[in-house]
Amino acid sequence: MTPEELSALIDSVLREAAADGAVALSADELPTVKVERPRNRDHGDWATNVAMQLAKKAGTNPRDLGTLLAERLETREGIDSASVAGPGFINIRLAKGAAGELARTILTAGAEYGRSNAQAGAVNLEFVSANPTGPIHLGGVRWAAVGDSLARLLEATGSTVTREYYFNDAGAQIDRFSESLLARAKGEAVPDNGYGGDYITDVATKVVEDCAAAGEPNPLTLPDAEAQEVFRARGVDIMFSEIKRALADFGVEFDVYYHEDTLHKSGAVTRAVDVLRQRGHVYDSDGAVWIRTSDFGDDKDRVVFKSDGEAAYFAGDVAYYLDKRERGADHVIIMLGADHHGYIGRMYAMARAFGDTAGPGENLELLIGQMVNLVKDGQPVRMSKRAGNIITLEDLVDAVGVDAARYALVRSSVDTTLELDLDLLASRTNENPVFYVQYAHARTCSVARNAAEHGVTRDDFNPAALDHAADSALLGVLAEFPDAVAQAADLREPHRVARYLEELAASYHTWYGQTRVTPRSDEEVTDGHRARLWLNDATTRVLANGLTLLGVSAPEKM
Repeated sequence: MTPEELSALIDSVLREAAADGAVALSADELPTVKVERPRNRDHGDWATNVAMQLAKKAGTNPRDLGTLLAERLETREGIDSASVAGPGFINIRLAKGAAGELARTILTAGAEYGRSNAQAGAVNLEFVSANPTGPIHLGGVRWAAVGDSLARLLEATGSTVTREYYFNDAGAQIDRFSESLLARAKGEAVPDNGYGGDYITDVATKVVEDCAAAGEPNPLTLPDAEAQEVFRARGVDIMFSEIKRALADFGVEFDVYYHEDTLHKSGAVTRAVDVLRQRGHVYDSDGAVWIRTSDFGDDKDRVVFKSDGEAAYFAGDVAYYLDKRERGADHVIIMLGADHHGYIGRMYAMARAFGDTAGPGENLELLIGQMVNLVKDGQPVRMSKRAGNIITLEDLVDAVGVDAARYALVRSSVDTTLELDLDLLASRTNENPVFYVQYAHARTCSVARNAAEHGVTRDDFNPAALDHAADSALLGVLAEFPDAVAQAADLREPHRVARYLEELAASYHTWYGQTRVTPRSDEEVTDGHRARLWLNDATTRVLANGLTLLGVSAPEKM
């Protein structure tokens, strides 16, 4: 019996009690019944506080209502016992057969186990969006891992997700990038505010080579203004190709690469401002064009066109948000770096100005991530020579591999600064979280292979044979996976899946040490061996499903 099935059973008992007058409530007053694992497993398999929720409305006290419901529950198939504890909690113990059926449920569902439609809708998820002026640094790498995992979670809970990369190919940063390339191509030092690192020389050299291969003039023979435009166009393309390759190697792909420059060239910025003007939220002052974002909770109004006619940076944000909504996104999620806290008020205000009636976090949701620090041998890792003053995606992957990097970046809440110990992540010990979880999966596969060699099959399944305390404990953790996925998606916290997998791995390793899937040399194959093979394989499935949500492999051997 799954938690959902138990919740439905309790709901049916409540409705029957309301219908026959035993509970003074109408059917439309009944809440959604939720069950949870009690902290002390001696109290039972599951608990619910529904009696405490309803007692006042029903004109009774929680313990009396709980007793009434518990007595009725005990008459239902699959319930071993139900009792009232404390102020009115109902503790429920499932019959062995009903609890064990979860293994069949998991294996029948396969890759679908844990999935739902709780987050149905069209979601536009923008993440990474690093400027194409250099390799992706650690902050961007964190968003790559977290953003891709969040996209997988949203899809697993019913969303149609568009993964989007906002390609900032306009503005002062691109100017400094092209100036740096030109300077390096000439053998000169980059400008004081330019970009350093060996990669600038590499890109500058490739620009000259690509021009030659295309039969174009050497840009160094052109006037500086023309040469800089060549280095800008080709340099940005080269750098962005490297970024996309690095992300693909990291298991991160995007559906849309949106160029900021197209917003300005297509007139989308002007049109978006016109839409807001028609809605009465734009005014002119001191030669500039302003949006009345202060009317919607911002601390001040914002300029969209400066007095010289040039579009402000915020103008692109305005046009881009409208574009996303017009492309059909019910919900827009934008993942921003730690230095973007000042954007929150103006962005939410802008969304309200466009007519989004829901509050902050409904149609538009902004997520802020904190920095990542690397440590090796107890000391901060030195900066990357190639990138100059940053640690890159390639640096991290070279040090620990894709799986360890992705898992480590996802397993902590993004609103906390993350410190990664490279020595730990490269180790093959139980102290390394990704190794611990992957090893659990590999061990389940090894147990299944060993079982086949000893003639243990899943031909027959007697769930009641799962009668050991470790069986019950493992089944309980397996039952929590759908809720862990739903919560992780709803709260935008993929780290909840990682922490769940670690709990499951711990429960499995304990189960492995206390029970047997294969018979000893002097034993025959029994229902218990076969049932535990089902439970072993159900664990394989849930570990694989969870690791897939994090974009981490589930090895069969280690």
